[in-house]
Amino acid sequence: MKIAILLLNQGRGSGEVAREHVRHLLKLGHKVFFLHPGIGKGIDGAVNIDIKLHTDVMPVHEYLPSAGDKQKQVARMTAEEMASYLPDYETALEQIADQVDIFIGHHANLSAVAVHHVATHHKKPFVLFVHGTGIEPRHEGLWDNENWTMIQQAIEDAKGIMVTTEYVRDELVKPVFPLKDEKFLILPCGVNLVDFKPGKVGEIHKKHNLPENFVICPGALTHSKGPQNVVAASEYYGDLAETVFIGAGELQEELEAKLGDRGRFLGFVSSEDKAELINAASLLVAAPEKKEHFGIIYAEALAGGTPCVAYEGGGVGSIVTPTEGILTERNPEALGRKINFLLQNWGQRKQMGVSCRARAEKLYDYHMLVKELETWLEGFLK
Repeated sequence: MKIAILLLNQGRGSGEVAREHVRHLLKLGHKVFFLHPGIGKGIDGAVNIDIKLHTDVMPVHEYLPSAGDKQKQVARMTAEEMASYLPDYETALEQIADQVDIFIGHHANLSAVAVHHVATHHKKPFVLFVHGTGIEPRHEGLWDNENWTMIQQAIEDAKGIMVTTEYVRDELVKPVFPLKDEKFLILPCGVNLVDFKPGKVGEIHKKHNLPENFVICPGALTHSKGPQNVVAASEYYGDLAETVFIGAGELQEELEAKLGDRGRFLGFVSSEDKAELINAASLLVAAPEKKEHFGIIYAEALAGGTPCVAYEGGGVGSIVTPTEGILTERNPEALGRKINFLLQNWGQRKQMGVSCRARAEKLYDYHMLVKELETWLEGFLK
């Protein structure tokens, strides 16, 4: 197949999923056109196409703290503003449309509209990967109605809709798009099973002067990611293990003061260090304010053989079952007490770690997931 994959921007979570899809589709022998603004060198082996924007303001699906005023959330754009970006994306797609068998657009926003317009014009099938960050703003009263009408038409005309979890399908998409379940492919995010692997810890303890047992909490230090909840929870287990936070954000100074000697903040770390830290940790913990649509950190923990303790809700329950960790009520005390319990039960943690790795290999192997995607896409070309 000749497949075009369009992103609104470089992206983080959804962007990395798209890049892995590109890599594995290439391994399976397909030709892939990969498009987004600021693509740089792109992916080796793909036809990488840089979308030239008419402005230096990047359209985003949710605000990135590091981007400053050089971003604009599409869900807050007027019809005129969104319409000004559409030609940028459509021009890039038009250049390769005759060579494409099927299009994949990421997110329910202007990227979906652009794919819809170009694919329909060239009488080519298209599917959409609908992530929660594109749909959630509608639940919150955002989106200009004229823009939303175009997005709605794109969703309805797509041959199929991909989502990462049943939660995204049933709680975010279907309440605003009453589509039949048969139209959906639930395709989880995969994980790098080579970098995230039990025992693959290198010299990470020595590099960061870490004790043998520690709790890891990855993620941006922003309110929505919930590091403040983990800091509060640490009062209930801090005498057993310190908590190591990786990531940065505006809450760091405040949280450092509240955490005291119960842990530390390492800031941004390399991808290699992140993997080794997760592999080496006794537990991975997380307590986001917003319900996770999927939660790649939990899949990474599973691959590393690291049990999880996290807030229940959203798509996390599709990743972490009672054999790989504990999902708690959404309050710091409940979280802290369960972390305390597992820290004192080495045997149960070890048993959970074995189950973690087995579940990751069974469900989150990217090559296996992309073969499922391949079969699904081929069905629309018959």
